[in-house]
Amino acid sequence: MDVLYNGVLKKGHPFYIRKLHAEDINAILHVQNEVIHVLDSPSSLSSLSKKEYEYILSGGGKMVGVFADGWLVAFRALLVPGADEEHLGSDVGIDANELESVIYQEISNVSPRYRGYRLQKVMAETLMEQLIVDDYKYVCATVAPFNIASLKDKFSQQMEIAALKKKYGDLLRYVFVKHLRIEGKEWKEEQDIPMQDTKSQQKLLEDGWRGTGMSRGPDGWLVRYCK
Repeated sequence: MDVLYNGVLKKGHPFYIRKLHAEDINAILHVQNEVIHVLDSPSSLSSLSKKEYEYILSGGGKMVGVFADGWLVAFRALLVPGADEEHLGSDVGIDANELESVIYQEISNVSPRYRGYRLQKVMAETLMEQLIVDDYKYVCATVAPFNIASLKDKFSQQMEIAALKKKYGDLLRYVFVKHLRIEGKEWKEEQDIPMQDTKSQQKLLEDGWRGTGMSRGPDGWLVRYCK
C-alpha cells in the first residue's frame, strides 16, 4: 500500500501517509473542493485541475496523502517541471545546467475538518526524505502574500524567499527555494519589512537578501530578511 508514515491525531485517532495513485483522483478533488469552499479569497490558492493531477499521478511528480477515519483528509503534491518557460529555478538564480535537479512543491491541502494536527509538516518531512533518495537538489514553490498558513508552512521547512514577482499571468507571488544538500546559513544582517511593502522587499531581494521568516507586528505581518 506504499505506507510511508504512521501516526496518531491529538484525539487518539490513527492516521497514515501513503503514496497516491490514479485511482485516488476523486478523493483528491473532494479535499481540494473542501479547502476552496472555506477560503476567504479563492485566488490565494492556485488549485489544480483534474488533468493536472492526473499528470502528476502518472509520473510527472510525486503525491502523498494522509488517511484518517477511512478517508483521504490531506494531500501534498510535487511537480517535475520539465522545460518550463517560467521555471522557478531561473527565478531564484539556479544555474541553467542544474534545472533538471529542481522539483516544485505544487500544492498542499488539508481538509478543514483535520486542521491543527500539523499534517502539512508531517507530509512535507515525508516527501523531503523521498526527494533526497531520488537525488533532487532543489525544491521551489510559490506562495501568495498574506496566505499566512502556506507561508508558515514554507518557513517551517527552512525554505527561503528568493524572489517576489508576478507569476501565472498577473498574480504576485513569493518564490521560495531550499537546497536539499546544504544546511542553514549564518546570517550577518537582518531586518523586518511589512508584508504589504512589495517594493522594499523586491529591492532587498535584488540585493541578495533572503526572506527567512515572518512575525506579527502591531500593524500587521512582517517578513524577516537576512543577508
